[in-house]
Amino acid sequence: MPESRCGSIGAASGRRPDTGTIMHYWRSLRPQQWIKNAFVWAGFLFAHAWHDPSLAAHVAAAFVAFCFLASAVYIGNDWIDRDADRAHPLKRDRPIAAGRISLAASASTSIALALAAFALGTWVGIELVAVLLAYLVLNAAYSLGLKRMVIIDVISVALGFLLRLLAGTLGVGIAPSPWLLMCGLMLTLLLGFGKRRAELVAVTGDSGRAVLAEYSPALLDRLITVCVSGTLISYSLYTISPQTIALHGSANLVYTVPIVTYGLFRYLYLLDRQYAAEDPSRLLLTDHHLQGAALAWLAAVVWVLTQGS
Repeated sequence: MPESRCGSIGAASGRRPDTGTIMHYWRSLRPQQWIKNAFVWAGFLFAHAWHDPSLAAHVAAAFVAFCFLASAVYIGNDWIDRDADRAHPLKRDRPIAAGRISLAASASTSIALALAAFALGTWVGIELVAVLLAYLVLNAAYSLGLKRMVIIDVISVALGFLLRLLAGTLGVGIAPSPWLLMCGLMLTLLLGFGKRRAELVAVTGDSGRAVLAEYSPALLDRLITVCVSGTLISYSLYTISPQTIALHGSANLVYTVPIVTYGLFRYLYLLDRQYAAEDPSRLLLTDHHLQGAALAWLAAVVWVLTQGS
């Protein structure tokens, strides 16, 4: 039973499980990872429906719902991996692994967040509920087995990002663009394999993921090369596609390609320099060059789309 394990958890970590504060609960939500849910807004950005307050409210609700559900999943994963996390040089300080939050409290928090996410999904519509449910099932499968299957582990993570894209398109009544899905898939595969590459370098002994033993630096370097090429090519082709030009009324999106190119090359540079590339969210939140590239791209896209409208 969850409660009967609390004492052993606290003893193993050397800390009492009942010393949790609001900050420990906040850390367990991993709010820094919520930036990943910006993918929910991608469809809205390119849909030319910025002046529809109802649609904007639905997309915002989908974004918040994914933040809640992702945090519920993070807590669930931390609960499942608590023993392995204690052997990890960084993960051992997570509130659940460190015994700061009891297993019963973490389970209650995870369930409450999931219920809140599905409540928001119900308010938006059944399509969003279906996407949220698919995300939950995918993460359950990942935690229970997919994360130990080489290559499939990263594909599973990438599918989670595609579901975020679908939440902001199908989930709110926007037709998803095949180009958007292709670019999103290649980009998230790049980040996933880059994360594995950084983990392979940073983690030694038995403290890392079991699946890392199936990867080699040479294999990951080749996969990263394929994914960065696929991302750049698919985005470049999207900007010059006749359908894209007709939809947006402008052929100027092609001028955002150099910004995307710099962002991708900057990520490869950071990966090579081992600058916290095992956490892409942290990279975006701390590297001013990536932040500048992201803001410049967003500003350029908004300008092009508004000029073409």
